[in-house]
Amino acid sequence: MNKFQEKKGWKNIVQSKPVLILLGFILVAFSWSVFNFMVRMQETVKNRKIEEEKVAELKNRESNLLFDIANLKTEKGVEENIREKFGLVKEGEGMIIVVEDQNKIPKEIESNGFFSFLKRIFK
Repeated sequence: MNKFQEKKGWKNIVQSKPVLILLGFILVAFSWSVFNFMVRMQETVKNRKIEEEKVAELKNRESNLLFDIANLKTEKGVEENIREKFGLVKEGEGMIIVVEDQNKIPKEIESNGFFSFLKRIFK
């Protein structure tokens, strides 16, 4: 009979209001921590995707720069680079410069209205 009363006493302590309130508070605190952890995990996933895109962009840039360096190691690449930056030509080559005519008279905009028709008749 003593064992039964001891079990009943332990059950009364566990089911008392202060212990249940304490357990409820612990459950709420644990749930809040899990929620905050999930939010931080989502932010981490987003940041990881952004950083992976940056890494891919940097790798692409690196490959382009390595190609440019390899191109500059050749005589043809150096010549193309000098021509591009400074506009130089080889000896014996000619250069053509296209210039628009500055004395060109602008044409009037013709409309298809009634008054333009009359103007064309009396010209």
